[in-house]
Amino acid sequence: MQKKEYSIEIGGKTLTAQFTDLADQAHGSVILRCGDTTVLATAVMSDSVREGLSYFPLSVDYEEKFYATGAILGSRFSRREGRPSDEAVLSGRVIDRTIRPLFNHSIRNEVQVVVTVLSLGEYDPDVLAVNAASLAILTSDIPWGGPASAVRIGKKKGSDLLFINPSYKNRDDTDTILDSILCGKNKNINMIEVGAKEICEDVLGEVFEKASKEIERLQEFQEIIGKEIGKEKRTITIPTSPEEMKPLFAKHIEPRLFNTVFSGTAGKAGINTLKSEWLKLYKEILPEENSSFADDYYEDKIDEILHTEAINNNLRPDKRAMEEVRKLQAQAGNISPALHGSGIFYRGGTHVFSALTLGGPEDAQLINSMEKQDGQKRFMHHYNFPPFSVGETGRVGGFNRRMIGHGALAEKALEAVMPLKEDFPYTVRVVSESMASNGSTSMASVCASTLALLDGGVPLKASVAGIAMGLMMLEQEKEDSILKYKILTDIQGPEDHYGDMDFKVAGTRNGVTAIQMDVKVDGIPISILRKALVDAKKAREHILDIMENEISAPRENISPRAPQIITLTIKPEQIGLVIGPGGKTINKIRDNTAVDDITIEDDGTVYITGKNGTAKAAEQAISEMTREYSAGEKFEGEVTRILDFGAFVKIGEGTEGLVHISEIAPSRIENVSDVLSVGEKVPVVIKEIDEKKRINLSIKKIDPDFATNKKTLD
Repeated sequence: MQKKEYSIEIGGKTLTAQFTDLADQAHGSVILRCGDTTVLATAVMSDSVREGLSYFPLSVDYEEKFYATGAILGSRFSRREGRPSDEAVLSGRVIDRTIRPLFNHSIRNEVQVVVTVLSLGEYDPDVLAVNAASLAILTSDIPWGGPASAVRIGKKKGSDLLFINPSYKNRDDTDTILDSILCGKNKNINMIEVGAKEICEDVLGEVFEKASKEIERLQEFQEIIGKEIGKEKRTITIPTSPEEMKPLFAKHIEPRLFNTVFSGTAGKAGINTLKSEWLKLYKEILPEENSSFADDYYEDKIDEILHTEAINNNLRPDKRAMEEVRKLQAQAGNISPALHGSGIFYRGGTHVFSALTLGGPEDAQLINSMEKQDGQKRFMHHYNFPPFSVGETGRVGGFNRRMIGHGALAEKALEAVMPLKEDFPYTVRVVSESMASNGSTSMASVCASTLALLDGGVPLKASVAGIAMGLMMLEQEKEDSILKYKILTDIQGPEDHYGDMDFKVAGTRNGVTAIQMDVKVDGIPISILRKALVDAKKAREHILDIMENEISAPRENISPRAPQIITLTIKPEQIGLVIGPGGKTINKIRDNTAVDDITIEDDGTVYITGKNGTAKAAEQAISEMTREYSAGEKFEGEVTRILDFGAFVKIGEGTEGLVHISEIAPSRIENVSDVLSVGEKVPVVIKEIDEKKRINLSIKKIDPDFATNKKTLD
């Protein structure tokens, strides 16, 4: 086996890149290791061109392997990997969003990057995967504008320290208030994922700066490797367009371009209509030529005019000001009483409906993946994007990577304000439906979900809103020339499609809870990101004003259609008593009370979920069963058994005590059955509880005349 290794220390951890002939049929490959976490990245480019494509065919796959964690996972009937987990999809998207902008998008050869997790240790493989993918492409013969590097930055409450590539244990601490991944090159950032607990914008700026310094070090490390062992890059011939195309466009289409793009209406309908005309004209005049030339040229001209007018003339397609948010509308509830909570949010042509469902602890999602076994998830946000939301036909049902990514982003934004289980033990699921899409349905989902949660009575710590910021930036002619750009608030349609940045920021009035950034350029200077954060805060506060005008606090009560959850605490040693042999006792309680579920945790916390008073009945049964009695307590009990020496009396669920024959009356009684009968209700008081926890009762101490009065009645 051929092998060459390179190492660098990042954040006090050694990162080792190993180049071997293990995957020598791939055009580029590397094994990257940090601690006990190891990933293999491979990169391959096809020899042939895919004709007729109007896009660059890049695919990124992130493969989780059960063996990486040293466990045989899967279902009982299939002990092998199935479809990718949500975590795998999200990690793959992080890689894709980092490396894609650095390719020449005129390439029509297929490129596939596959990252396989070989072993899982104390560090998350996602950051390793980005760096490994970069190294695999960099050292291959595939043309690429990298390297790109990735780093994770964490922060804890009450500390100014920023942690570089923290471990799982560090990130899972309850005092962690920031978990972020940042990627980039040449002091610029080109991919961001942030989950935070109301972090202020200035601190995030410091995070960007810190990440950039570490990224620079990783870039130097990668460049050294590339120079030493990198293959000569393949020459890709980019076909040239026919000479007649540009004059044809200039004569028939270009004069109409400005008024079409800057029509004052939102969306891309006019742009698409003109494009159809252009492609039809091109096909008529140049029937032998590939129509992809016309497609690409049209897109380039739209891109050019949008950038030029925004930067030079502060002009946007719908004629809004650069910091202006589109018209907002918010509605909490008023859909149907059958829903536990609902919210509708409009931002211009983007309309999202969110529905809340509350369940008991037993409804939590069980997690059994490579990274987490026997885990539970009690808050879920799911996002759907049906084809009608963009006026198209298509497949309905199921989900794709984009839906998973958008749902996870909104979930991350809301998770920071969700109540603790101790305060609100419900399992919470919110589903956001994109009803109409024209710019950042993910951020609209954050807003609609907040409305639904408040409408359902979920005690959020604060309301959360989100906004998508865009950028039009002209490429610098020289390194020292002034960078020309304009930041756009609330991007829509053409700005989203042709702009250089999609910078989604969600948070409360107190700070940011989530960020996601994608770019179409090599990277964004940190100074621009800092300014975008400031503008995003202004927009967020404006959106929160509208939302809080509709609903500013959780409803006092949850929906009557939602289950009631009662929480009580028993001693851990009483858990067996409540469950009973083979679950007999707890199942009997479920059957007798018709309660939905009873969940008992190891610390003795009991969650009872039910409707129509069933939870209260089950609570009473468990409370009586686990009640600790003391001498002097009085009851009206039921006689359950009669023996020669006394009678047993039930004083609580599953609890009996003995009334000795001498404790029935002050005077002597010959036969217990002369005074007591099974099923009879009698007054008793606890006389004592002996060392074996047996309860001794007395009738005569509470009613000395009980036996006499009974004989008189008889």
